Amino acid sequence: MQLNLLTYLNPETMMVPLTYLALAGSYLLVIPVLVLTYMKFRWYSVSSFERGFMYFLVFLFFPGLLLLSPFVNFRPRRRQIEV
Repeated sequence: MQLNLLTYLNPETMMVPLTYLALAGSYLLVIPVLVLTYMKFRWYSVSSFERGFMYFLVFLFFPGLLLLSPFVNFRPRRRQIEV
């Protein structure tokens, strides 16, 4: 008796793992990149409510932010001194 691999790889069977993969990828990579970009542009000019929202996003997407943290540079820009 030969097992046919194509019977196990039909689209209905592959839908669940692909959905989990897409959700995990968006939770660990896509949304944290958007959160970091948002924080980079708005960090110095936010209201108190918006800062609380930023802290909530950091708490919610902490695993993804932790994965991306070695590649992020949040140092302040170099000041231009005019003489």
